[in-house]
Amino acid sequence: MKQRKKTSGQRLKTWALRVTIGLAGIAIAGILLFSFLPVPFSAVMAERQIGAWLSGDFRYVAHSDWVEMKNISPWMPLAVIASEDQKFPDHWGFDVQAIQSVLDGEETRMRGASTLSQQTAKNVFLWDGRSWIRKGLEAGLTVAIETVWTKRRILTVYLNVAEFGEGVFGVEAASQRYFHKPASRLTMAEAALLAAVLPNPIRFRADAPSAYVRQRQQWILRQMRQLGGEGFLNAHKLR
Repeated sequence: MKQRKKTSGQRLKTWALRVTIGLAGIAIAGILLFSFLPVPFSAVMAERQIGAWLSGDFRYVAHSDWVEMKNISPWMPLAVIASEDQKFPDHWGFDVQAIQSVLDGEETRMRGASTLSQQTAKNVFLWDGRSWIRKGLEAGLTVAIETVWTKRRILTVYLNVAEFGEGVFGVEAASQRYFHKPASRLTMAEAALLAAVLPNPIRFRADAPSAYVRQRQQWILRQMRQLGGEGFLNAHKLR
C-alpha cells in the first residue's frame, strides 16, 4: 500500500514537472516569435473574452489592430513612459526603488512598482490579478523579454496589447474608437488622455473622462514636456 502511494506521488510530481516544462517551453517559444512577429492576441484579451462568454455576454469582442512603432504617433510612447515608467530606457526590467517602496509600505499598490516591461509580460502571457504567484511568474518572464527583446520592441508590444477600455486593446483600436483616426495622427493631448486611463481602463474612460482623468492627463502632459518631448525618444532610440 505504501509503495502504491509512493508511486502515485511520483507520478503526480512527474506530471507537474512535465506541465511546468511544457508551459515554460510555450512561453520561451512565444518570446522568441514575438520578438519579430505581431502578437495576435494577449492572455488578458483571452481572459476578458472567455469571461464575457461565460457570463453570457456574446456582444463583447476583445478588439486589437496591430501597428508597428513607425505607424504610432511619437506622443503615444512618450505618454506611457511619462505616466507609467519614466526609468524605462535605463532599467533592466524592474524599478528597484519602486519595489522597495512597496516592501516598505510607502506604496500599497502593486502596480506602483510595475514597469512597462513587467506589464507587457503580464498582459501577453499571464492572467490579470495581483497575487504573488502571478507576480513571481511575471518576474521570470520580464527577465526573458528584457534579454531577448529590445526596449523598442517591448514598447511596441505594450502599446499594441494595453487595455484602453471595454473590449479596446492596443493604441490603434483606441485611437479609432475614441478619436476616429489612426494612431499615427494622435496629438500630444490625445496621447496623454489615453495614457491617463491605463491604471484602470474599465473604470476610467477616454470617451467620457472624469475630472480625475483630466487632472491626470494634465500631469502626464507636464511630465512629457519635462522629459524633453520627442527628443527623449530619439535620444534613447525608441522611435
